[in-house]
Formats: sequence, C-alpha cells, structure tokens
Amino acid sequence: MFIEERHQSILDYINKNGRIATTEIQDMFQVSFDTARRDLRILEEKGLIKRTRGGAIPVHQIGFSKPPKMTVRDVVEIKENYFAIAQKAVSMIKSHDVIFIVSATVGYFMTQNLPKDIFITVVTNSIIIADELRKQDNIRVIITGGEMDGKGNCYDPFTIETIKRMRFDKAFLTSASISAEFGLSIQRSNHVEFVNAVINSSKCSVGLYPTEKIGFESIISICPANKLDILITDWDASEEELKKFEEQEIEIIVVEKK
Repeated sequence: MFIEERHQSILDYINKNGRIATTEIQDMFQVSFDTARRDLRILEEKGLIKRTRGGAIPVHQIGFSKPPKMTVRDVVEIKENYFAIAQKAVSMIKSHDVIFIVSATVGYFMTQNLPKDIFITVVTNSIIIADELRKQDNIRVIITGGEMDGKGNCYDPFTIETIKRMRFDKAFLTSASISAEFGLSIQRSNHVEFVNAVINSSKCSVGLYPTEKIGFESIISICPANKLDILITDWDASEEELKKFEEQEIEIIVVEKK
C-alpha cells in the first residue's frame, strides 16, 4: 500500500469512528509506532486531523450544534470519555456543597451519578437537569428561572441577575471549545454573560472538557482559560495543549480510561 492510500484509509477511519489510536494504525497497516506517529503528524500538518496524546481526532467543526429542540436527555450515545469526566467531577463534591451544574451532556451525566449519602444544593438553569434531581431527598434544587429556550435552558438577563445574587462552592462548566490562547469559546453570544456570571459567583470553577473540545476555538470568546481553577479532561488530550494550560496555573486533572 502506498503512503497516500494509507493516509486516506486513516482519514476514512477517523471520519467513521470519531478517532483513531496510534496502536490501531500499527495493527491495521503493520507499520512501526514511529511510522504511525509520522503519518498522523503529516496529516495534521495538512490540516486534516488533530493529534491527541494517543492518536488523532477529526478537525473540529466550529459551526456544528445540536438541533434547536434537542436536549441532553435526547443523547443516545454515551461517550466513554464524557462519562468518565462526569464521574471525576462528582467525586469532587463534598457534603453541604452548593454547586452549579452546566446544562450540557457532561452535566447531565453528572446528575445521574450524584451521591445519595450526603446533602448538597444544586443550582441549574436547566429544567431537564432539575427534573432529573427533583425526587432525590438529599438534594436541594434551585432553578435560576428566566425565559426558557427550546432546550429547556435559561440565559436571559433575569437568569444572569439571579446568578449574580448567589455564591457557589463549585461550578461545573463547559463550552463548545477551549484553548490556551482564545480561552473558553462558544457559538452563541447570549451565553457569554451568563457563563461569566457563574464563574464570578463561584469559589472554584471546574471546566469539564473532553479531548474533542481541547485546543479548538469556536466563534466567540467567553473569557480567558485561566478563569478556570481546574480543568478535567480525558486520556486522549494532547500533552502539548495541556502544558499550555498548566503554564496559566490551571490545575489539570486527566481521567484514565477504564
């Protein structure tokens, strides 16, 4: 097989499966580890993929978003790395903590794994997350209120004013992308003031960012990356990218694959 054919096969595999490991390239094409790494480096230099710690993922599609009425409850696929990040975030919660949980897939996974043996207060701008928690006797749920969008979330000025009047022990957040240079970024401007209000009201801001979001830049910057105290990511995240965050004095937690 010519190198060009191997590269095309690698691209086809990534587009179909969402990622490829260096070891998979070795097994698929019977090449050395160094050759597999070189293949990925060449493809990245051409702007066709983005390398991770153990392989590569597709180039991020900045303009992509879920359908207008699709909520976190409609997610069928449970991505292993998202779930692992959510579990790690839950392990950080202490008795009597007041926490904010983001209205995103990883936040939804958190709600399904919150402890049942300690009392906590959960603040959310999502009726979906609130509904998941309403029957748990050990959890006090506070909904921020405001004008609700089609996904069951609130981001309007009323919501933001409510957030500014509160204080959280920990806020668990995410956005479309994060990079050391552009910070937290997103596609919709109406989320910017809301996310900043949550961060400013929190004693500890925890970013929940799977590999797919690390080192990319969406359309609108929310705030610098170092507004986060802690960044939780997964085993595939690029060491080079994570080092940039560490240089900004952000604590990095990398969850391991089970």
